[in-house]
Amino acid sequence: MKQIRLFRGVEHPCSYLPGKLSRSAYVDTGLMLDMPTYSKLAEQGFRRSGDMVYRPQCQLCSSCVPARIPVARFSPSRSQLRTWQKNKDLTVTAREAEYNHEHYRLFMRYLAARHEDGGMADSNPEDYIGFLGSYWADTWFVEFKSNQELLAVAVVDRLDCGLSAVYTFFDPGHSTRGLGTFAVLWQIEEAKRLGLEWLYLGYWIESSPKMSYKQQFRPLDVLIGGKWSRYEKGEKIPA
Repeated sequence: MKQIRLFRGVEHPCSYLPGKLSRSAYVDTGLMLDMPTYSKLAEQGFRRSGDMVYRPQCQLCSSCVPARIPVARFSPSRSQLRTWQKNKDLTVTAREAEYNHEHYRLFMRYLAARHEDGGMADSNPEDYIGFLGSYWADTWFVEFKSNQELLAVAVVDRLDCGLSAVYTFFDPGHSTRGLGTFAVLWQIEEAKRLGLEWLYLGYWIESSPKMSYKQQFRPLDVLIGGKWSRYEKGEKIPA
């Protein structure tokens, strides 16, 4: 992999843990990224937001734990099986990563219901596509529809050895479907179909209600001390 310079961002209030300060290390924005390079960075715990690639580097906190699912060994829980069955009526279509006004309207409804205090709550169309798209990434916007009604969109990056779940947003009026869980289950099955090894879930934060759901997908690999380790059902994942 080419030599990569990192730059530390400024500290700011953490979006997930009240009272904590957050800071990230960013890949040099002057670097011409490509998917092979980003795939290697994902293996080291990096994520992207738009074209920006980062990894948490907080001075007094290590709660953000990179997590990925070994898809061949994934075993759904009974609750996840029920969610899969509940959503088998949905039509799933992978679209190019480009601006779509129907997607944008759904994104804004989702933020208003789930993240009204977040940094993207007042997003305009340019903010939206700048957050989810990327000029160098191999990205899909995956639609989940029922009778032509758009219920959810999963933003997915194709890596060399896996898929990366970038972001999922859904209609808050259909919360009983478990659309967020279903989107992850679909990505697991899609990674299997493509012969890929991993589904990267981003950062797992045990004490954050918004992020703790990731530990429900087992087995789960977590990156601690620069090494990926596997944790099966019933095992406690260290912070």
